[in-house]
Amino acid sequence: MNPTESNRLYFLDWIRIFAFCVLIFYHTGMYYVSWGWHVKSPYASDALEPLMMLSSPWRLGLLFMISGVATAFMLQKVRVGALLRQRSWRLLVPLVFGMLVIVPPQSYFEVIEKLNYAGSYADFMRLYVTGYHGFCKDGGCLDLPTWNHLWFVVYLWAYTMVIGGVAALAGAERLRSWSATLGRRLTGWKIVALPVLALFVARYALAEAFPETHALVNDWYNHAHYFFLFVMGVMLALQNGFWARVDELRWTSLGLWLFSWAVVVCLHSMPESVGNLPVIAQMKPLLRMIFCLGQWAPILAICGFGHRHLAFDSAKRRYLTEAVFPVYILHQTLIVCMAHWLKPVKMAPGTEGAVLVVLTFAISFGVFEVVRRVAVLRPLFGLGRATSQTSAYAPQAPAAAAYPVR
Repeated sequence: MNPTESNRLYFLDWIRIFAFCVLIFYHTGMYYVSWGWHVKSPYASDALEPLMMLSSPWRLGLLFMISGVATAFMLQKVRVGALLRQRSWRLLVPLVFGMLVIVPPQSYFEVIEKLNYAGSYADFMRLYVTGYHGFCKDGGCLDLPTWNHLWFVVYLWAYTMVIGGVAALAGAERLRSWSATLGRRLTGWKIVALPVLALFVARYALAEAFPETHALVNDWYNHAHYFFLFVMGVMLALQNGFWARVDELRWTSLGLWLFSWAVVVCLHSMPESVGNLPVIAQMKPLLRMIFCLGQWAPILAICGFGHRHLAFDSAKRRYLTEAVFPVYILHQTLIVCMAHWLKPVKMAPGTEGAVLVVLTFAISFGVFEVVRRVAVLRPLFGLGRATSQTSAYAPQAPAAAAYPVR
């Protein structure tokens, strides 16, 4: 088989599409659960939280790992400098546009609902662009301007810059050696155990000292988690044996995923009096290990089943691969705005949630259909020049030419 063909990982495109679809359902769910979010339903409760926990530990980690794979294949196609320029253009332009145009309505409706703000949207935007920090409640203030859900874009750009620097300094041969060594080491039980151990060390050392902020600066636990998975994607992208082994472990990984989820749900459901018992405190390291298993086993399971059943190309893949980033940029603002506007209608929560999901998909893809046809809009939503779409994970050179640092 041609080495180029053998390294096509179309299944990762399908998984990326699936993961971004999950985000729409997840962020719709955030409106209805008891956890903090920009706007909240009057029906908010803990009823949906076990279902939300089925994806919350691994959802973004999967996307960072897939982004790492895509970065490795981009390093096959272009020099490091070109990669950094392309990623900066494709990520930072949508980020700035998003922070100035797409994200502000989320904060506007947040201050209306939480602080009874009575100003117009124009009044709010004057405060937003000048960095007003007076929207405060319970000791916390809203940071303006903000990137909200676009934090993923910022982190992906930062991680790409770091990997690009490493690629330039280390050189092609050394990177290939590191990649091959990791591919050889991750066999059998070590495919599960070693990454879980790395995630556990990060969680044990950093999670309490550096709680999640998505602010880029001082978000060290998140960096240890997401950058690790991004690097895993970069290093394992071209190791075909790794993907085959993940395929073989797909059912085992699924079982481990469901086990870890069941444990997390049980802990979440415990009364506070039980959760504070000394025996639970003594079990904390073990419980953290199980949580980290729930961060890695789902990624293995999804990649394993994807490798087995989704290793094919189609026109739908090409269309959806181009659509996912614009849809991602738009989806959370649409959910927040529509949730606020639908609140006076007082729909039953199940009906309202279904309406939010359907409208979010419909409007997002409707906007995408406009954006993809208008050249000046394409870069604002992370799209390149209109060309035929190939897989981000389909190399244009043999695997032996990986990481061409020149």
